[in-house]
Amino acid sequence: MTASQQQIQLARRPQGIPVHEDFRFETIPVPEPKQGEVLVKTLYVSVDPYMRGRMQDTKSYVEPFALDEALSGGVIAEVVSDGNHLKKGDIAIGNLSWQEFSAVSESALRKIDTSLAPASAYLGILGMTGLTAYFGLLDIGRPKEGETVVVSGAAGAVGSTVGQIAKIKGARVVGIAGSDEKIDYLKQELQFDEAINYKTADDIQKALQNACPDGVDVYFDNVGGPISDAVMNLLNEFARIPVCGAISSYNAESEADDMGPRVQSKLIKTKSLMQGFIVSDYSDRFSEGAKQLAEWLKAGKLHYEETITEGFENIPDAFLGLFKGENKGKQLIKVSDPS
Repeated sequence: MTASQQQIQLARRPQGIPVHEDFRFETIPVPEPKQGEVLVKTLYVSVDPYMRGRMQDTKSYVEPFALDEALSGGVIAEVVSDGNHLKKGDIAIGNLSWQEFSAVSESALRKIDTSLAPASAYLGILGMTGLTAYFGLLDIGRPKEGETVVVSGAAGAVGSTVGQIAKIKGARVVGIAGSDEKIDYLKQELQFDEAINYKTADDIQKALQNACPDGVDVYFDNVGGPISDAVMNLLNEFARIPVCGAISSYNAESEADDMGPRVQSKLIKTKSLMQGFIVSDYSDRFSEGAKQLAEWLKAGKLHYEETITEGFENIPDAFLGLFKGENKGKQLIKVSDPS
């Protein structure tokens, strides 16, 4: 094993859309595990839109990343030194630094079963993104058979799972995405009833009206912005709106850059529920969600797509690509193969 490794740090806080200069590669020693720790080798790294918020020094539901320290996120890793519970060769998941090797407390890792699904799936359909879709849609959206469910960011890891679960529940599903390739994926592979390319639609409001002739009962909001403004005009009585993300505004340099129509009157007139959430709200029910997702996956009722970028050095590029809509399904970076 080499004595040194690469680590990616936050070099400065982004102004608007992040750029390469906001990241710094550092060469650091491979750590020695202490008592209660194991040494792990990074196999896959997850990059997610919420990380953009952590790059700002503002109050949120999670602490911001520190300047001149490693960024971190979901990681699949191979255990390379025996611990008390984890053994060399085990594959585990945890929230780890963006570096090639880490010394981690065993309690911060969870062993995964790669006989059920490939290791990478535990960062997507069987991980936080799948659980986000499961609880956000079913606990807040509560779709009923025959209702219309609209999903923005529909070709992403969360959105594509939301639409499939809504179909399992008997709903009519309309997805919104940003390329013809993604539209074909939603309609042909995932069997969405309708899909709208917001980048080529001449009038997004008219396109939504045509796709949702009976209005909207559930809107799973992944993006915010003008797309969500248009959906709000089509809400039915007692509509439910799980607010999962607002990627359209993550790179706004001021609140004025994210000003749009007010929704209060629409919510009052339709008696709709609009509720923000984060997946950790449901941590005590993760096993329930993971079990159901695994059953649907095994039964062929759920399908997933991964965009896998090769190479540790390409982690920043993969992250920046999220804000250009370059990924289909879950965006991952493959850093290494198991030993």
